Amino acid sequence: MDTQTENTAPPELAALTAQLHAGLVGHEVLIERLLTALLAGGHMLVEGAPGLAKTRAVKWLAEAVEGQFARIQCTPDLMPSDLTGTAIFRPQDDNFEFVRGPVFHNLVLVDEINRAPPKVQSALLEAMAEHQVTVGNETHALPDPFLVVATQNPIEHDGTFPLPEAQLDRFLLHVVLDLPDAETERRILDLVETEAQGSAKPGQAMTLDALAEARAAARAVHLAPELRDYIVRLVAATRTGPRAEEIAHAVSPRGSLSLAASAKARAYLHGRNFAVPEDVAALAADALAHRLVLTWRSVAEGRSARALIADLLEEVVPL
Repeated sequence: MDTQTENTAPPELAALTAQLHAGLVGHEVLIERLLTALLAGGHMLVEGAPGLAKTRAVKWLAEAVEGQFARIQCTPDLMPSDLTGTAIFRPQDDNFEFVRGPVFHNLVLVDEINRAPPKVQSALLEAMAEHQVTVGNETHALPDPFLVVATQNPIEHDGTFPLPEAQLDRFLLHVVLDLPDAETERRILDLVETEAQGSAKPGQAMTLDALAEARAAARAVHLAPELRDYIVRLVAATRTGPRAEEIAHAVSPRGSLSLAASAKARAYLHGRNFAVPEDVAALAADALAHRLVLTWRSVAEGRSARALIADLLEEVVPL
């Protein structure tokens, strides 16, 4: 495989990473995935039980990066206009004026997205896919950068609307959080006690110009032909081969593109200007599992998409 000269991430990105680690105990993987999505320009879905700092993580990121932040708390009675905005009549001008909704921000936290009704999810789908909002006959561009981080509670089913496959496919990464161990939970308790004495906040925010430069550098990370072949063979294994019998709907080419972009961003986070197979393997489950639909037989046998991706990583090896 081709080799390139290693480099180090810019000081602004290193400072941002340190700030997130200072405020989020035991969430090393979540922090890496948040920064990966930020650099790759993709959206992220975070799934986990209540109390795992999903909302806190996004708020901490919002304070550590310049730009506008908005939080949308989803409920079953939410309307698309609550997300996108609406036209309001101004009697003084005898005209309608479009008032922008919370989606017109650089970083948008969509809390408990599975509680939003299908019409709201559809409106969000256009925003995520096209970086624009259509209201009536007018289309409005969203700001740049634009990042959606949605959270989902897996233990609650009443009053929820499962995300359709088309919506899931628009997320670059889908991260599943587990409960912490005893040692990590003690560190969390210590952090909360320390903040109670004087709440700590992130330091100087990373500017949007610095973020744009970091994104450009991440896109320029070298992806060797052998590594591209590895990604394609991994995704193709969901369509043909022994594991294909377990899959009702395989990963589309968007999965290959997402995994490649994520691997380049992760390599840049780790101070390299070239991606390696470890970048692909580390992100494969988060980038591909939510794009799979298993057969009813596989589900009945207790199989999961993440377990299937783990099996594929054992069977499909880098060249």
